[in-house]
Amino acid sequence: MNLKRHYIYFIPVFLFLISSCSDKKSQQQGPPPATPVTVQVVTSTNAVFDDEYPGTITALNEIKLTSQVSGYVTGIYFKDGDKVHKGQKLYSIDAEIYNANYQQALANLQVQESNLIKSQKDAARYHELDKHDAIAKQQVDYADAALQVAKNQVDAAKANVAGIQSNVKFSSIYAPFNGTIGISQVKKGTSVVAGQTILNTVSTDNPVAVDFTVDQKNIYHFIQLEQKGINKKDSIFTIAFGDDIYPNPGNISLIDRAVDPQTGTIKVRLIFPNDKSLLKPGMNTTVRVKNTASKNATIIPYKAVTEQLGEFFVYVVGDSNKVTQQKVQLGNQIGDNVIVKQGLNDGEKIVVQGVQNLHEGSVIMIPSQQATAPNKK
Repeated sequence: MNLKRHYIYFIPVFLFLISSCSDKKSQQQGPPPATPVTVQVVTSTNAVFDDEYPGTITALNEIKLTSQVSGYVTGIYFKDGDKVHKGQKLYSIDAEIYNANYQQALANLQVQESNLIKSQKDAARYHELDKHDAIAKQQVDYADAALQVAKNQVDAAKANVAGIQSNVKFSSIYAPFNGTIGISQVKKGTSVVAGQTILNTVSTDNPVAVDFTVDQKNIYHFIQLEQKGINKKDSIFTIAFGDDIYPNPGNISLIDRAVDPQTGTIKVRLIFPNDKSLLKPGMNTTVRVKNTASKNATIIPYKAVTEQLGEFFVYVVGDSNKVTQQKVQLGNQIGDNVIVKQGLNDGEKIVVQGVQNLHEGSVIMIPSQQATAPNKK
């Protein structure tokens, strides 16, 4: 009986001790500490940024040189990469042979013309005799036939001269316009085939064109820019190569006649001066078009944005310094900042530093409890 009584006294004491330990443990854990962060007040401002498009530098005029006659290259009259002027002689193709053929054709024409003169005299004489019945009609007919043959032979000789004269002309190749010639694709002695063998390429280099494509929904905007005829000094069109910006601005030269139905885009061509020959046809570049259309835009630091499964969020500060994840729709990035199209309102506070340590419902601590205002662009 005494042992049973001791057990009854022990159980309440044991439960009391357990309860006391649990209360002390809870008091030791307490609420999680606040996370130190930096916040910013959301405000709207006018945004100026550059829309960027991939572009390609193109010569305004370019032609691949081919020969219109077959033969061997007998002369090259320039250095690779030279500046050439319109009408400058560049290549000769068997010029001596074609000149010799031309002289032979001229000599043959002279022979046929002499034969024609003889036939004309013979025919005239026979017709005069025929008036006095002093010659057979058959002889007169033969004389007329011989005269017609002589005329045909002269015509054929003239056609042959004209054809060979064209070959003589085509045996020398001249620059079609002022520009720069490339590296020759043939050397002296190379056999070329008329209309097939490419000898070289000549292209203009100042000014040059930059071609790029824009979505059809932006056509109206670019047409407005084209019609305004913006002064070159105030041009909103520039090109960049990585971090390097080409110093001279450009202007719209033309917008293509139609939209590509497969891609829904249209080609736009810009013109840029190239006095120092810094731009070469075929170079890839980034076309930058200054955009001032975003007025009263919401701009926040890009580092305030987190990405989850292709969606973007910011942490908005709520009551009791608790943060809530807010989904946002982003626009163009402007340096270290980004335009927010949808998801934020003026006056809201967002976390801009320390977002990596936060989650939904985190309690934050703001140094000095002061929010920094955004830098206006």
